[in-house]
Amino acid sequence: MSAVLGTAAVALGLAASILGMATLAIGLRRHHPGMLRAGQRYVWLVLAGAVLATVAMQYALLSHDFSLKYVADNHSRSTPLLYTVTTMWSALEGSILLWALVLAGYIAVMARHFRDRATDPIVAWATLVALGVAAFFFGLMAGPSNPFRLVAGAIPLDGPGPNPLLQNHPLVAFHPPMLYLGYVGFTIPFAFALAALITGRLGEGWLVETRRWTLFAWGFLTVGIVLGGWWSYEVLGWGGYWAWDPVENASFLPWLTATAYVHSVMAQERRAMLRVWNLSLLVATFSLTILGTFLTRSGVLDSVHAFSESPIGPAILAFFALVVAVSIALIGWRGDKLRSPGSIDAPVSREAAFLANNVAFAAFAFVVLLGTIFPLLAEAINGDQLSVGAPYFNRMTAPIGFTLLFLMAVAPALPWRKAAAETVHHRLIWPAWAGTLTVVACVAFGLRGLGPLLAFGLAAFAGAAALRQLGLSVRAARRGGEPVWRALFGRSNGGMVVHLGVVLVAVGFAASSSYGHRAQFRLAPGESASLAGHSVTYLSTTVEDKGNKKTTSAQVRVDGGKVYEPALHQFPFGSQAIGSPSVRTGPFSDVYLTLVVPPDAAGVAVIGVNVQPLIAWLWTGGAVMGFGTFLAAWPGRRRRRPGASATEPAVAPPDTTRPQPAAVPS
Repeated sequence: MSAVLGTAAVALGLAASILGMATLAIGLRRHHPGMLRAGQRYVWLVLAGAVLATVAMQYALLSHDFSLKYVADNHSRSTPLLYTVTTMWSALEGSILLWALVLAGYIAVMARHFRDRATDPIVAWATLVALGVAAFFFGLMAGPSNPFRLVAGAIPLDGPGPNPLLQNHPLVAFHPPMLYLGYVGFTIPFAFALAALITGRLGEGWLVETRRWTLFAWGFLTVGIVLGGWWSYEVLGWGGYWAWDPVENASFLPWLTATAYVHSVMAQERRAMLRVWNLSLLVATFSLTILGTFLTRSGVLDSVHAFSESPIGPAILAFFALVVAVSIALIGWRGDKLRSPGSIDAPVSREAAFLANNVAFAAFAFVVLLGTIFPLLAEAINGDQLSVGAPYFNRMTAPIGFTLLFLMAVAPALPWRKAAAETVHHRLIWPAWAGTLTVVACVAFGLRGLGPLLAFGLAAFAGAAALRQLGLSVRAARRGGEPVWRALFGRSNGGMVVHLGVVLVAVGFAASSSYGHRAQFRLAPGESASLAGHSVTYLSTTVEDKGNKKTTSAQVRVDGGKVYEPALHQFPFGSQAIGSPSVRTGPFSDVYLTLVVPPDAAGVAVIGVNVQPLIAWLWTGGAVMGFGTFLAAWPGRRRRRPGASATEPAVAPPDTTRPQPAAVPS
């Protein structure tokens, strides 16, 4: 039953995507409003197909329907309920199904949002592009990545269960869906970018309508990446959270280009500048999500995150090439119309800072992309097996990261058009003193190392600048009789909250990577050891059969207080034991415990101890960034600028399109 329902649902989604594209294409060619409205209705059939396919897969997993090959290969009767549900995205075919579900949801929300403007050509073209992307992913499920393929031969009574690493921590229920909400969410602004290029409506109207789509997608991707680091920290047992793994980089690359876009788009809205930059950044972001899908789903990478070799790699790579080729061709075709009426008036101005920000993010993305794909290119060309490790990434990206921290402090304080020296001094003097005093205090407390001290100083500089901006907004709200909390809403103030989250992440990253301590101790029951001012006492070990795994847990007392239980798990079909660390988390340091080797005949166990300073600031910073994104996407206080008027046909209502550049006050 699941196979029949799932196959029919995939066929429905694929057929609706293709028919919707065809209907919209004919309606656009004939300028037929009725067909444009009819084309929008196919979106709901696409959503129905995705939802039904998901229901069919979840029913097959929950009912242990091992007649489906996907269930037989990735599920077992002893798998706990939570990991039974998450099995849908624990392997290749199910992850494509999750992608299609999220994409169909986004397209449906878009259709609902623009239902009153279904006959607008830019909306119709955007829907057509989005349906084209949906058709590709439904086509994968209908062909080489079919999640409803039946088992050949006898139906097994049980299966091996999910990958042991994917049923060892509840974060697996949140990390992949958050990443997908970010990855897939960039389809909508990409679709509008192509629609603007096709229709020639290249002003700022389409930006207004896609601004929040981009912000939410960026926010989801940010939280997803941070959750991925937390999952790595809590599950893999090596005490780290980021290792420049190629698949980690695959999600980080579109985040870099999207971050550049959400900054530089403000220059286009305010000064009608950087049009080519912004279109190129949107295209690059969406293209990198497809490239990331290729890297994680094709089997070309050897990574703890990557799925095994599959037949869909060539199809995804061909789709990536098509997206890039079409986008470049459209940008080249519209080159004359993309010339910006605005220009940079002075090197010390907010728009100049945004341009420098773009260059820095582009350089960051290039460095990461080169380090990620260079081994693949070398193997394809010469057959050489190469690897690019963390030293390359750390050495190449550190200067860019420092530059971005500096720009994060300076850019919001600069006025548009031109900044007077007195203005810059007035706005940045106290943040600069905060950064300087922070470095002095760190040195006084015995901290050493140019890299971390520079990171702390720049983080304090950027954090103080953000707090200054928020303080001014709060003061203005009080003077205007508004609630203080209302001053935090809006893109500008929400962005400052995001900056504070970045500051926390930067401080946590610099401290944990520079001042951590790690050691392994052979301890008999009752023996203690010390590391970086913390003591650990090994008490005993217990063994427990939990159905889907056999768990060996060590009881370890930390600093004479609470007992923690690092463990080793042996899964029935696993070739080796999977470690599960136990962490005492605090605001200033974590004590990270692992059971490296279980007790021998004499009762001696090997306990790993890592002391990680300020690492909790990473997860806190990620949460602050997510909250700031919500604040930035929420409408703030709208103040009508003098001279604002509609300058071109746009998706947005006339009172939200850009003003004439000359009418913007300096």
